[in-house]
Amino acid sequence: MFQRIMLIGRLGRDPEMRFTPDGTPVTSFTVATDRRWTDANGQQQQRTIWFRVTAWRRLAEICNQYLAKGRLVFVEGELNEPKPFQGRDGEWRASLDVTARTVQFLGGRGEGAAAPGAPGEEEITAIDEEEIPF
Repeated sequence: MFQRIMLIGRLGRDPEMRFTPDGTPVTSFTVATDRRWTDANGQQQQRTIWFRVTAWRRLAEICNQYLAKGRLVFVEGELNEPKPFQGRDGEWRASLDVTARTVQFLGGRGEGAAAPGAPGEEEITAIDEEEIPF
């Protein structure tokens, strides 16, 4: 069996990197995707869906170094099983977690708060991870 998810969206906050006990780097960040449509009454509607993305190893290091809040990215990876939770308002929701295999930096260098000298889309377009432990 096979499943893959592809997202284009903006980072909701700066990435956070940590290390597993054996020293493997892991970076987490959130990506917001927007869906826009016109309802039956002709009114424009918009819905934002948030994804929690986790990158491992070298991809984690690169994401931590060059991504920043507001940066437009393309993420390809695997959607993990949704985790239900109850929000502050009492409504039930699901956490949508993605394990990234590829991350592409989109937009210009000035988008988001990317570090000076960060590679642009023309320099690093994709970084693939071979195996991701679960």
